[in-house]
Amino acid sequence: MGTRQHQPDHQRGRSLSSALRAARSLLDPLGYAHLLRVAHFYGYSHVRPRRLLTMGPGVRLAPNVSIRNGERITIGAGAEIGERCYLWAGDSAGRIDIGEHALFAPEVFVTASNYRTPPGVPVMHQDKDERDIRIGANVWLGARVVVVAGVTIGDGCIVGANSVVTKSLPPDAIAVGAPARVVGHRGDASTATPPVDEQAVDKPSVDKPGSDKPGSDKPAGDGPAGNKPTADPATGAPSDNGRGTAWPSTSLS
Repeated sequence: MGTRQHQPDHQRGRSLSSALRAARSLLDPLGYAHLLRVAHFYGYSHVRPRRLLTMGPGVRLAPNVSIRNGERITIGAGAEIGERCYLWAGDSAGRIDIGEHALFAPEVFVTASNYRTPPGVPVMHQDKDERDIRIGANVWLGARVVVVAGVTIGDGCIVGANSVVTKSLPPDAIAVGAPARVVGHRGDASTATPPVDEQAVDKPSVDKPGSDKPGSDKPAGDGPAGNKPTADPATGAPSDNGRGTAWPSTSLS
């Protein structure tokens, strides 16, 4: 005959303790009160203002996008707004217009109003300056980009992650930084990925005078022509002396 296995006392005690904790959580009225607060917050931060948006066909809007004053927000056809983005139009005048096929990575923050800053008055009691924001068609904003009131981002722009756009950007510009600055334009050779030097791939190097090898006459770290790397005078981006310029270090998401 088989023997019946009994659960050790200490395991039964842990299981009972876990069940009691779960029961207390489910029966705690504060938990349900907080759930109602979360539902209320979701209602006024997304559900109700979303009904007021003007959206073209094919728009994809994450269910946790935070929206303020949706009646002053327009989103063009085919645009995609990622999770946890913020679209905050002004309370009375500031509009947000987003062009067709714009792409917002997660946590992009767009606000059409700013508090004023006179001293001696708490910030939340200050008056606000509201100005329209226009984000053009086919614009790509990386993760956690901030766009402030009054800015126009031209069609086709790309803005790197974590950038803060405080001034308008021309069409097809590539911008990074806080504040964002233009480092190139789409289609420029200076922003293309550098070509691979096939002669330098998988081939043994030979020590020659003037090489970067230990003991050579040429100082280590010099460029391929014996000159130290310089900056591109047009963009300020690092240059590798004619062998192609790498993309900005700020990533896009």
